[in-house]
Amino acid sequence: MALVGGGIVSVQLGAAVAFELFDQLGAIGTVMLRLGFAALVLAALWRPTLRDLAVRDVIAFGVVFAGMNTSFYLALDRIPLGIAVTFEFVGPLGVALAASRRRRDVGWAVLAGAGIVLLSPAPGGSIDALGMALALLAGAFWGAYIVLSARIGRAFAGGQGLALAMIIAAALLLAPGIAVGGSDLLDLGVLAAGFGIAMLSSAIPYSLELEALRWLPQGVFGVLMSLEPAVAAAIGFIVLGQDLSALELGGIALVVLASAGALRSAPPPVEG
Repeated sequence: MALVGGGIVSVQLGAAVAFELFDQLGAIGTVMLRLGFAALVLAALWRPTLRDLAVRDVIAFGVVFAGMNTSFYLALDRIPLGIAVTFEFVGPLGVALAASRRRRDVGWAVLAGAGIVLLSPAPGGSIDALGMALALLAGAFWGAYIVLSARIGRAFAGGQGLALAMIIAAALLLAPGIAVGGSDLLDLGVLAAGFGIAMLSSAIPYSLELEALRWLPQGVFGVLMSLEPAVAAAIGFIVLGQDLSALELGGIALVVLASAGALRSAPPPVEG
């Protein structure tokens, strides 16, 4: 459990550090820097080779990876970290519910929907509608990422498929990232922060989660991962000073509860 918790905290700390770079690099420049460093590290670690039969899946995986991270960072530039992660978590929740055939999971869907309603922008509310839409888009990409990762895992050994997808994602964002980030991308302090984000948001959590899955049942792992929105809200408050209203905290709590229930009862993945 400590491994999963460590991975969640690492990811959200990485997002908090990334937020601090937005003024210099913008969201797109920041995500380009993160994916670029992560691609270099994973490529050096796994030394991937492309297999002809998996070319389309790898390209799709890279596109999804780029879309997921870009839309999430753009959302983070508009709405608090805890709320952004809560909306994004609709993606894996949807995948879990779609794979389920249990009637009680309809209740989890309704509970999650109630949480989303509480977080949704109301007339005169403080939540940015475009930020919410971008976070939901990131969630849709996250759902696609989960589906594609199963195929990639069957086609490649270890983390080779992930490394290739990261390279493709970084390549897709290279031109827009440079255009937005400009000369600030040459600043050593900015580069150091980008490398730190890559480690916190990619290398460290992926390693911890991989090790955790060796010891924990899938259902338990899913329940622990469902705490991510709550951890994000806590880090957003502690690190970034992002206050949330009681209504917003209630919405996050409902989504966490629904996610825990749905992920706990999700069927195991099909082995290839």
